[in-house]
Amino acid sequence: MLTAHKNFSLKKYNTFGVDVSADQFFDATSVDELKEALLVAKDRELLILGGGSNLLFTSNFRGVVIHPNIQEIRIAEEDKDSVLLKVGAGVEWDSLVEYTVNHNLGGLQNLSLIPGSVGASPVQNIGAYGVEVKDCIEKVEGILISNLAAITLTNSECKFGYRDSIFKNRLKGKVVVTHVYYRLTKKHKFITHYGNLDVEVAKFGDRTIQNIRKAVIDIRNYKLPDPEELPNAGSFFKNPIVSTKLIEFLQQKFQQVPFYPVSGSEVKLPAGWLIEQAGWKGRKVGNVGVHKNQALVLVNYGNATGHEILSLAHDIQRSVKQTFGVELEMEVNLVSVENK
Repeated sequence: MLTAHKNFSLKKYNTFGVDVSADQFFDATSVDELKEALLVAKDRELLILGGGSNLLFTSNFRGVVIHPNIQEIRIAEEDKDSVLLKVGAGVEWDSLVEYTVNHNLGGLQNLSLIPGSVGASPVQNIGAYGVEVKDCIEKVEGILISNLAAITLTNSECKFGYRDSIFKNRLKGKVVVTHVYYRLTKKHKFITHYGNLDVEVAKFGDRTIQNIRKAVIDIRNYKLPDPEELPNAGSFFKNPIVSTKLIEFLQQKFQQVPFYPVSGSEVKLPAGWLIEQAGWKGRKVGNVGVHKNQALVLVNYGNATGHEILSLAHDIQRSVKQTFGVELEMEVNLVSVENK
């Protein structure tokens, strides 16, 4: 039976560990429970909260928080080359990646150890090491908040972009994801050219999806702090896409500017490199700071408020803009619904 929790602490439900509360909180373990919770939330402020790994709370949430906790991994289709997995929105993302690799299903191995839940993966179009989750998503099932009707979107209908999708634009706040379908391979293609992944994979032997997962986990464990030990939300900023003309200009001022081609006229710059060159890597400001091993990661060293973390982010954005003429866009989503 669905239980309503009042004045519920969200500290354990956001990886920044910001101590805020929600007026009402529901843990929905099925589609029916999710519909029931949405009925309660009708005409009130609503937040759908997955793993809380891509959020920054700057105040208490004066409304209803629903945690879609549908746990399911099953084979929907299978042929000689691939498997279509149907996965519930509440499944922890890395648990799914581990499952696929253990069953020798390829496609998600480069996305190992990314924090969060399956339901958030299409919303954010999560990506790492040259792979985006859109490359494996076949369709997404959800519920329309307005009338509780079921909705299914194909890959093309999801309008995927770099850390972007229709769920962050036209359907923002209108749909709750319940299940995601991933098309995974039995005959694998390996993408290991990004960063130093090739070198790390070689340490484990042949290029296999199992060894790629091991290598990615090792790299991430070195670069990224465990949110349980040092609260953070992973990559705080998006890697900016800039013109090739800007790169040519920067190369005159800075040696060895790293970049990755996007098109004939655009490239992607590593935001972490920009932040590090601007002098922020490893810096601590009160209760918050920039991680010593990965400048993309902002961390909560104590009982930091969301406003402290946001203030640091704004300082970094201004510094990078001043140094490089590049605008950094936050990957983390801000949440603030206080008393009005």
